[in-house]
Amino acid sequence: MEKIRLQKFFTDCGVLSRRAAEEEIKMGRVKVNGIRAELGDKIDPESDTVEYKGKQILPQRQEKRVYILLNKPCGVVTSAKDEKDRTCVTDLVKCGTRVYPVGRLDLNSQGLILMTNDGELTNKLTHPRHKIPKIYEVEVVGKVTTEQLHTLNSSMTLDGYVLLPVKTEFLSKDEKFTTLRMTLFEGRNRQIRKMCAQVGLKVAKLTRVAIGSITLGDLQSGKWRYLTNEEINNLKK
Repeated sequence: MEKIRLQKFFTDCGVLSRRAAEEEIKMGRVKVNGIRAELGDKIDPESDTVEYKGKQILPQRQEKRVYILLNKPCGVVTSAKDEKDRTCVTDLVKCGTRVYPVGRLDLNSQGLILMTNDGELTNKLTHPRHKIPKIYEVEVVGKVTTEQLHTLNSSMTLDGYVLLPVKTEFLSKDEKFTTLRMTLFEGRNRQIRKMCAQVGLKVAKLTRVAIGSITLGDLQSGKWRYLTNEEINNLKK
């Protein structure tokens, strides 16, 4: 059988996304035929033995690809497992097939999460170079000034990293709260919350409403549905 990159083997097996696999390889948690793996290694899934955290990963027969949209509630962890035994997104989706979240939403955020067993699509949707827009509705405490809005729209720097510009616009406002619509083309850790904090704004509610052409619509919190063929094809484009 033709050799494939080690990180692709992990995505084909539905164990880790490509980026997550690269990190685990760097951390020395992956072995091939008993030897610590290195980035760039290639394997033959039929003849090589791959271990992850001491457990052998077995190649899987090609499963039917499943694509799911979940409306994640606040307080649910975007993970397959949680060391603190908190509810995970995989606990909410019972579809008869192991699926994994595409990207992350922090514990106190809610809204659209895509879940799939398609590792290649997961890599495409999570890698910044593909510039897949992710849209959020962000409710902040108080009023937002023109200067704050201008800064949020500019190329801000967080933790020494220069962000891609984030399109930020007003959706609604009253005496207590302002709701912003923010469109990201990358997803740094807690990026929106950190951006808002940098300009003196406190996030009261954060909801992801769209990824690319896929929208949350009227799907209730905690509920999920399969993507339509049209939605799947649009994501793959």
